[in-house]
Amino acid sequence: MVQPHSAESREQVVDTMIGLTRLSSLQRAIVAGSDRMEFYLALRRRGFLRVATSATSRIPRGQHAVGLIAGHDSPGAIEAALAEISPFLCTHADVAILIDSRESDASLKIRMRLQQMGFQIEAGVRCQQGLVLSAHRQGFAQMESAA
Repeated sequence: MVQPHSAESREQVVDTMIGLTRLSSLQRAIVAGSDRMEFYLALRRRGFLRVATSATSRIPRGQHAVGLIAGHDSPGAIEAALAEISPFLCTHADVAILIDSRESDASLKIRMRLQQMGFQIEAGVRCQQGLVLSAHRQGFAQMESAA
């Protein structure tokens, strides 16, 4: 059973994700995962007013520069969240994903999926809640048109 995490550890993950993705208040960000509403509200409290979830964003047009996936989800759920937010992300997007450290092979599966989607892994940082993995996608439109 997953233990609920303190607000302090959630804030640590939010800080880490903001730092890894270099999110600014001028950029649009989209949040997914089982803890999306908590992270959405945490970002809004910090002054990030251009943050959304796939439910609150109207049309997926590649308008978001940053994607954040938060929650203690299985690798399959994280892959589904990536697929859900992918149409909302621009061609030069950054993502940060919280991966449960108890899942030994989760990190490898997520890394492979990110690479398949055109992302290059940049960093991984351990937090109280798990591993925050960040990746950057550059020139994805060129890869899509070539395929």
